[in-house]
Amino acid sequence: GQTTIIRGDNIRTAVTAVLPHSGNLYREKVPGAIFVGNGFGKLAGSTQVDEMGNIETPILLTSTTSVPRAADALISYMLALPGNEDVLSINPVVGETNDGDLNDIRGRNITPDDVFAAVNNAKVGPVEEGNVGAGTGTVVFGWKGGIGTSSRRLPANLGGYTVGVLVQTNFGGVLTIAGAPVGQELGQYYLRQELQQAGSGKDKADGSCMIVVATDAPLDARNLKRLAARALLGVARTGGSASNGSGDYAIAFSTAPQARIHANDKALTRNVEVMTNDAMSPLFLAAIEATEEAVYNSMFKATTMTGNGHTVEALPIEKTVKMLKEHRVIK
Repeated sequence: GQTTIIRGDNIRTAVTAVLPHSGNLYREKVPGAIFVGNGFGKLAGSTQVDEMGNIETPILLTSTTSVPRAADALISYMLALPGNEDVLSINPVVGETNDGDLNDIRGRNITPDDVFAAVNNAKVGPVEEGNVGAGTGTVVFGWKGGIGTSSRRLPANLGGYTVGVLVQTNFGGVLTIAGAPVGQELGQYYLRQELQQAGSGKDKADGSCMIVVATDAPLDARNLKRLAARALLGVARTGGSASNGSGDYAIAFSTAPQARIHANDKALTRNVEVMTNDAMSPLFLAAIEATEEAVYNSMFKATTMTGNGHTVEALPIEKTVKMLKEHRVIK
């Protein structure tokens, strides 16, 4: 679910919520893991996920300075759920990117109602992409970024499992699409000014990329972390540089019902069938490809935006398509 906030000349921000399932996530936690590509970020809840190997709330993405407010609202949402009357601890998972170019980030314009709306509006099916939700004010490779999604399904003889990816793109580098040097040929890429003494320097390397990886494959936290790590390889394929000031995180979870952790289960042991290490490689490739494509979708769906005294142009689609044809990436 997503809430998009575009107000006046300076507010361009929002919330995106990912719900691993439609039930009470505290009572039915999902196996989860986080991989840190570059840790210049404010991902709330990460240490408990690392320690316990599960996720017990919806996953929120928002603006950097709004993380505490979003986390507080998410705690309120979880405490109010029927069945949680005796809960004394909640681990809200909230990621962010810095939308300060287009948004009055110091205003911290997220409200509890924005969070509740994003969570309550969540539904199964295609996800709106581009300038929506947590991608409203983001910038990627110097062009307008946003929310992007993609997925891959394994063939039946490999389990038939699906890997779905959602990205919040707000990073820099040298845009590359399926191997074609799009950023270089469009004259906008990291270090152009230093290398050629030309260009506007719009493409700063610093920024962030939040990635959420979901799969119905029955995975434990250890293999989910391995899966999350592959998502960052997908970002690298697009030309992302994971710069010093970039917060690049992948959050992975499994929706397999048999893998859920039930809060009321006080047994000393659990017997759960999970995929073996040897079965992971096809899922790894699926995560890489889906992440790469999700980044592209975030750009192709985004439109030019003005806010906070800045204008960020959308990727020039016609020029890009022409370039991809010249490089025989598409026909």
